[in-house]
Amino acid sequence: MARFFDVHPQDPQPRALGQVVDLLQDGALIAYPTDSCYALGAQLGNRKALDRIRTIRQLDDKHHFTLMCSNFAQMGRFVEMSNTVFRSLKAATPGSYTFILKATSEVPKRLLHPKKKTVGVRIPDHRVVQALLAELGEPLLSTTLLLPDEDEPLTQGWEIKERLDHQVDAVIDSGECGTEPTTVVDFSSGVPEVVRVGMGDPSPFE
Repeated sequence: MARFFDVHPQDPQPRALGQVVDLLQDGALIAYPTDSCYALGAQLGNRKALDRIRTIRQLDDKHHFTLMCSNFAQMGRFVEMSNTVFRSLKAATPGSYTFILKATSEVPKRLLHPKKKTVGVRIPDHRVVQALLAELGEPLLSTTLLLPDEDEPLTQGWEIKERLDHQVDAVIDSGECGTEPTTVVDFSSGVPEVVRVGMGDPSPFE
């Protein structure tokens, strides 16, 4: 049965986030709100949680997982960025964008696209997530919480708790979340390619 954390959206309680981080470090899979929509999250090296995410979402090995990062210093350990790409990303973050980039050796191989050796990264504009990442001290392995055969992600914490009670270990609720996932921009070739239009304005990358 999943634990339920009711967290203030603007002033998240450190004690609650500390408990969530303890669960993550013990191998938990969580559902949490972001600046676009709800996501599933786990610690970076958690192989079992990765398998659980694949099962819940019915994902194949070509799915791009995302590293939810707190800042560029953290992001820079996990992906390769030229100065030009860095400037483009800097102008658009934090925000509702996911960027696909070549991964460094710091990223576990099982998270990479099998042929491209790429991974998704993003810096969210969401106080609860930023506070959670600060407490965790490392990126959070993430993917949109979009269930198979459904057109939109779930938006309410209580509904996620109800539907995924035996598939996730914790649910963070900080109020109603959006239904639109991030805009995804692939920079792996060095030039931007918008591969999904979502919350973030795609025009700077078109």
